[in-house]
Amino acid sequence: MNPPRREKFALLDRDGTIILDKVYLSDPKLIEFAPGAIKGLQMLRDAGFALILVTNQSGVARGYFDENCINRVHDRLGALLAGHELELAAIYFCPHGPDDACACRKPEPGMARKAMTDFGFSAEQAVVIGDSVADVGMAEAAGLRAIRIGTDPGCARDFLEAAQKAITLCA
Repeated sequence: MNPPRREKFALLDRDGTIILDKVYLSDPKLIEFAPGAIKGLQMLRDAGFALILVTNQSGVARGYFDENCINRVHDRLGALLAGHELELAAIYFCPHGPDDACACRKPEPGMARKAMTDFGFSAEQAVVIGDSVADVGMAEAAGLRAIRIGTDPGCARDFLEAAQKAITLCA
């Protein structure tokens, strides 16, 4: 069965954005959704957005865990989201460290560009939601709009507010 074709895309950071940042999360049981995440994800889904995860996971390069561990965390995340009738269209992760000079580690645009190619969408159809300057940097490098969650001026205060802004930006 093919999923419905989407015309809007939300590229979402993981740690500190849709789930609480546990610093090198390796235990799937420790996943906790960030404030406003479920309601915000449902709003994005209902507004016609495909939800795509884009996450740096340097714990692999640092030797803290392997890619199988990341896959277990993402499997559990997917199961938890399914319990709320939510689904990620894709998951992209960078296993490299900050000194690896790869094209996929945010703020580089590799993961965003891969999603754009895989799903065939343009910059006007998408928005990046994240909690770091690296997330914003990836968006800018790929020509995408970004919404940052945080306490700095101009940031969304939580995922729910970020989702509301994303819906307005892509209306």
